[in-house]
Amino acid sequence: MSGQEIFVIIIVVLLLFGADKLPELAKGLGKGMREFRKATDDIKRELESSTREIRRDMNDVANSVKKDITEVSDNITKNVNDMTSDIRNDVNQMSDSIKREVEDVSSSLNKDFEMSSDYYKQKPEPTENSAKNDSETNSASTADSKTSGKAVEDPGNVDPLCYSTE
Repeated sequence: MSGQEIFVIIIVVLLLFGADKLPELAKGLGKGMREFRKATDDIKRELESSTREIRRDMNDVANSVKKDITEVSDNITKNVNDMTSDIRNDVNQMSDSIKREVEDVSSSLNKDFEMSSDYYKQKPEPTENSAKNDSETNSASTADSKTSGKAVEDPGNVDPLCYSTE
């Protein structure tokens, strides 16, 4: 409000109530303002005290929830780390087992290869007569197998790589 507006309001009040009632009006207006301010302060204090308890309860609940969440999170992290460690150990054990088995098979194959190479080194070269005898034996065994229904195998033609040494 500007100064002119206040001046106009004061003149209107003087005209309506007169100069002798003006002090009484000011006294009543001051008293009303004091009571209004006092009531407002009481309401503020009441709100502060009631909300203080609610805020304290809310903070307690929030702290409790944070504590519980932290405990659950720590437990989950611990369990995940334990499981990861167990799985890692299992994978390492399987890997070691597979490596050992591969080494055993490799060693066995190397032995078989060495045995077969020794066998072929020691086997005499076929001569013409032995080749004829082999072909006659093979044709005779083929004829026998056709009549009997059973296959007859020439032991001279057996490949040692086909049989395991174990």
